[in-house]
Amino acid sequence: MTGSNWYWILLIGGAVGFLGGLFGKGGSAVATPILAAIGVPPFVAVAAPLPATVPSTLVASWAYWRERLIDWQVLRWSVGVGVPATVLGALASVWVGGEGLVTITDLVVAALGLKFLIRPSEPHPAGELHEHDVKRIVAVAVITGVTAGLLANSGGFLLAPLYLAVLKLDVKRSFACSLAVSAVLAVPGTITHAALGHIDWAVVAVFGAASIPLSYVGARVAIRADSTVLERIYGGVLAALGIGLLVF
Repeated sequence: MTGSNWYWILLIGGAVGFLGGLFGKGGSAVATPILAAIGVPPFVAVAAPLPATVPSTLVASWAYWRERLIDWQVLRWSVGVGVPATVLGALASVWVGGEGLVTITDLVVAALGLKFLIRPSEPHPAGELHEHDVKRIVAVAVITGVTAGLLANSGGFLLAPLYLAVLKLDVKRSFACSLAVSAVLAVPGTITHAALGHIDWAVVAVFGAASIPLSYVGARVAIRADSTVLERIYGGVLAALGIGLLVF
């Protein structure tokens, strides 16, 4: 790759890291097509963001943890169910076509984005989970894990909006939990792609050099923002992303 490619990888890593911290997602799903567009080989474009996702989401999660915004019950259930669901999704990718799933996912993201933009959610108060809350967490973890496995990403693009819409977490707790869970769900994909030789560690290093510190900056901006304004902005970004992916 040329010198300009490395500059663009650094720039993309910074932008993805900042937006990931700001909106509670790892960003691997967004980074892949952009990296491919600047000439990064397809397998490398898919695999390279994943190793950088782990430290960048952990750093952003730390910012939320310091503000006591991580719901540990949601985190435990999401990881406990999401990890095996991710493995099942990865195994099922041999038989299940990804194109239809991508279209459905884009529709869901766009619809949820419009919902958050037009009518921000009324968060469920923090506290002990009831039985029906646990069932909802399990459902969200299964859907996100299987989708993450099938599409080879960390699942953060679905976690935060589903935490908001299904679990009724407030927007900042949704982002906090999404980042922490995404860090864990990115590990199986990272190990698999590393074993297959798909990861270019030079690309990972340059991408991560910008994404890791800027993910923390994005998280701090989100924490200080007004929750209603933040959710409306998040809804607008989700709607634009979902519609844009459907159109293009």
